[in-house]
Amino acid sequence: MGNSLQQKETIKVPEPTLRRLPWYLSNVKLLKQKGERFVSSTQISKEINIDASQIAKDLSYVNISGRTRVGYEVDTLIAVLEDFLGFTNIHKAFLFGVGSLGAALLSDSGLNHFGLEIVAAFDVKPELVGTTLSGIPIFHSDEFKQKMLEYDVNIGVLTVPIEIAQKITDYMVDGGIRAVWNFTPFRIRVPEDIVVQNTSLYAHLALMFNRLNFNEIK
Repeated sequence: MGNSLQQKETIKVPEPTLRRLPWYLSNVKLLKQKGERFVSSTQISKEINIDASQIAKDLSYVNISGRTRVGYEVDTLIAVLEDFLGFTNIHKAFLFGVGSLGAALLSDSGLNHFGLEIVAAFDVKPELVGTTLSGIPIFHSDEFKQKMLEYDVNIGVLTVPIEIAQKITDYMVDGGIRAVWNFTPFRIRVPEDIVVQNTSLYAHLALMFNRLNFNEIK
């Protein structure tokens, strides 16, 4: 039993599945608010328009089993999904670039609910250095390596201007950052052992505009 569970946990989950699992989690939390104690993949399917067989397949990567004709116990499914997705552990991060987007992320208390705590930010603008935003201290970028010794951090949030995105990425990696959440539209280059998650608002805008245009032409 222990071996099969261990083997299950080491399977690399496909990226599309990882993208869908938070949707299921949010949906099941809503069903809990409505008083539901059990939920089936068919119920989730009706709510978010994803095929029930796909949902069942996605949930097969998670260590939970449903009961025939009853489904999954809601509280257990929520707890298991949050644990599986890493939302129950707090991952501490540094943010680089306190512009409008960076400032918005510093003010987003919702990130903590999903396991990310931005503990400090870095910038070079004199009017920002030495201040705090939403209780988070802002240091000069030159202090980054020193602060790495003071904080238990391995994630860097990149919200700098595009022209310095690669330079700051190199600086972060050299200082010990192991994963970069990249909000710039620049495709940063990193060593193979560094994790990068690109979240470009502009790329998603282009996709939305293209689909809107396509639908209007049809």
